[in-house]
Amino acid sequence: MTEPPAQRLALPALIAMVVGSMVGAGIFSLPQTFGRVTGGVGALIAWAIAGGGMLMLALVFQTLARRKPGLDAGVYAYAKAGFGNYPGFLSALGYWAVCCLGNVSYWVLIQSTLGAYYPVLGDGSTVTAVAISSVGLWTVHFLILRGVKQAAALNTIVTVAKIIPIILFLLFALYGFDAAIFYDNLDGGPGLDNAPILEQVRGTMLVTVFVFVGIEGASVYSRYARRRADVGLATILGFAGVLSLLVLVTMLSYGVLLRPDLAALRNPSMAGVLEAVVGRWGAVFVSVGLIISVLGAYLAWSLLAAEVLFSAARMESMPAFLARENRNRVPSAALWLTNGLVQAFLIAMIFAEEAFILAVKLTSSMILLPYLLTAAYALKLAWLEPDPTETARARRGDFIRATLATIYAAGLIYAGGLKFLLLSLLIYAPGTILFAIAQRERGHRIFTTTEAILFAILIAGAALAFAALQTGAIRL
Repeated sequence: MTEPPAQRLALPALIAMVVGSMVGAGIFSLPQTFGRVTGGVGALIAWAIAGGGMLMLALVFQTLARRKPGLDAGVYAYAKAGFGNYPGFLSALGYWAVCCLGNVSYWVLIQSTLGAYYPVLGDGSTVTAVAISSVGLWTVHFLILRGVKQAAALNTIVTVAKIIPIILFLLFALYGFDAAIFYDNLDGGPGLDNAPILEQVRGTMLVTVFVFVGIEGASVYSRYARRRADVGLATILGFAGVLSLLVLVTMLSYGVLLRPDLAALRNPSMAGVLEAVVGRWGAVFVSVGLIISVLGAYLAWSLLAAEVLFSAARMESMPAFLARENRNRVPSAALWLTNGLVQAFLIAMIFAEEAFILAVKLTSSMILLPYLLTAAYALKLAWLEPDPTETARARRGDFIRATLATIYAAGLIYAGGLKFLLLSLLIYAPGTILFAIAQRERGHRIFTTTEAILFAILIAGAALAFAALQTGAIRL
């Protein structure tokens, strides 16, 4: 389907989509989330691993955008092309759930931020907080229904606006940086004296995944790009800029407060760091910046979520009704289903002990399968279908990058731990109903033999997760 010129996005808008997708709630909570589990050395190692691994993934997305220009739905299309209908569906379902859970974390953190000034909002998961979040949810919903182009343009404006307070935070944190405090924080200090450095690093892995989720934003939205080459370039430029911000926010915070004090901060913990440097107005300043940032990321993720469902329906792996568009060419049915699930997750957060942390870690766990399948597809292409237009050296480079990206994505599943892997199956297993509907609509057999075995494994894992929740072995 060819999109009209009015719906086409230029390179700056695609970069804004990548940056807007990644820079959201996570960056504002980095001082506390890192401070809880590691010191300065562990943080540097964690960012080196995450930065290197995510760079490989970014390069994989760039390569696939160039080699497979007809695959317009990013992570979903790559998984289907590489491994078949059901794995492709699971990738689309997982990515869609990531968008929904990420949006839940954004609303929770907004309300938690305001909760510092209005106690009735608590940590963002009180009944009042959920009610206010629900109003915001449906307000943005109707904004997007007015047109993708208009919403994408607003996202570009908000992306610029939210980078400004982060830059100012970095300048003030640099001004308040104390080399002695930074030195004391290198090994983690009291509480982490006996914690192995690799265990400290492992404790950061799901957090680093969460702040990088969105790196594929331009790829998922590639059907709107004016030039196909802009998709890969937007991914690399957006990644480099965001990585720099993430590392600076983390490491400069270690030079302002001792690690135990960072760990004790209320989220958004960047507010507490800036308050230690400039006083109370710094906390207010960061709080305002967070709300702008999170609303911008929320908008980007709402667009991405609907786009994934819409594209999967067009490729006949989701029910046909999800391919409907309204008169503004917005995938309206997909948007309604998306925000319906976000609403359900928001209500569920009322019963969670640590709503924000749960949403962050479950979001990170859900994205791992789509990332792994994408990297594995790139590896399959590099091994079995090397690009004949490239030199032997360039083909080796494609293979090495795809291999490293695959190893990184697989390693993240181990680092994330069994709890969140099992919880993710509670979404993958019942979500397969959508796949069954799509297959029946088109007169296809629901599963091949291999797919049936995979589905049986998912059902068994989901049953185990449900039992663990009932017995208290897994707690929300």
